Amino acid sequence: MKTVSLINMKGGVGKTTVAVNLADFLANRESQRVLLVDVDPQFNATQCLLQGDQYVDYIEKGGYTIVDIFDNSTRITNSIVDGTARHEPVKFSEIKPVKSSRGFDFIPGSLQLFKLEMSAGSGRENRLSHYLKTLENEYDYVIIDSPPTPSVWMVSALIASDYYLIPVKPDPISMTGIDLLQGIIRERSENYGFRCKCCGIILTIVDTRSTLRKDAETFFSTNSRWKGQLYAKSILKRANIAKGQLNNQFIRDIDDSTLKADFSLIVKEFIRRTE
Repeated sequence: MKTVSLINMKGGVGKTTVAVNLADFLANRESQRVLLVDVDPQFNATQCLLQGDQYVDYIEKGGYTIVDIFDNSTRITNSIVDGTARHEPVKFSEIKPVKSSRGFDFIPGSLQLFKLEMSAGSGRENRLSHYLKTLENEYDYVIIDSPPTPSVWMVSALIASDYYLIPVKPDPISMTGIDLLQGIIRERSENYGFRCKCCGIILTIVDTRSTLRKDAETFFSTNSRWKGQLYAKSILKRANIAKGQLNNQFIRDIDDSTLKADFSLIVKEFIRRTE
């Protein structure tokens, strides 16, 4: 089982788009057993798979989320309807991934991560890694969508991962931020002892009419730190990608042969880079 985190400290670079579509193509085009884990407190990946009413129904029926993996404490909650309730920590064996309609499984995210106290060194940062070890014979790939911040949640994703993949929008701000990101990863790896490797950089939201793509390609090909990391294909700027995600539609569902062909080649390169 290979575990890969999607990371970038800058929001709006298509990180979730890459995560959910990577899982979708791996499962449906490459016949891989895939688990998608939503570690971002904004739970955008989860919203790509469940409509709002479906998510509410899932939670009301006691469905497990990423919070149950991280939270190993007894909690007291208050509800106007149910009053005070005591919640015991959930055993890993009880937390079953949800089967999506896309052919892969997922662990839903939750806004409740914001309320969960998780200080560095508490041990909770290792719980995701420990949980995934209980599933190592069930999946070929685990794709983790991490938050766009250098938080303990991102660290937890990296601790659990064999590789990390960086989606980057070709603009000057993103180019500047990627070196800072690498510095933070190096610092955290020294502090926490994880050793996951970079499996490349994917350019996203690419406007073929702009010179920014060429500038980005030049930057990555001449920068010694990133040389050889850029994927051959990029994700073109398409308004219907973001629009479709709100309706649980993915790249495979879009009537755009170029977009689908490019992403299929990205997935094949991803597989080669993680062999």
